[in-house]
Amino acid sequence: MGRRLISTGSPFEAVAGYSRAVADGDWCWVSGTTGYDYATMTMPDAVEDQARNAMETIARALAEAGFALEDVVRATYHVTEAAYADRVFPVVGGYFGAIRPAATMVVCDLIRPEMKVEIEVTAKRRGAGQGSSSVSQ
Repeated sequence: MGRRLISTGSPFEAVAGYSRAVADGDWCWVSGTTGYDYATMTMPDAVEDQARNAMETIARALAEAGFALEDVVRATYHVTEAAYADRVFPVVGGYFGAIRPAATMVVCDLIRPEMKVEIEVTAKRRGAGQGSSSVSQ
């Protein structure tokens, strides 16, 4: 399977020249995704709602590319205030709790003042018969 570009139809994608996601073989990279509702181009105020919208957009992009949230191996969370971590973690934990990808949270500025969280993920398609495993110490 060759390279596929996935779009949400966001005007940001066309202007900045990027794809919401790029799938190539067993890998899919989802761009940093903020909390916009891309159907209405509105942004909720609460960081929790922004994180939920971002995760739903990510899940749709992955599905369009033939992947699932269960395929996510890496997640990076960008928040504009450290205090948002305790509000974002339960939201993303609701999506990734059993999946447990490697993850990083960064406190930074984002490009628009209404943006409080941005999430990016990398997924690797699981082979047949592969399940999750745990390592104990």
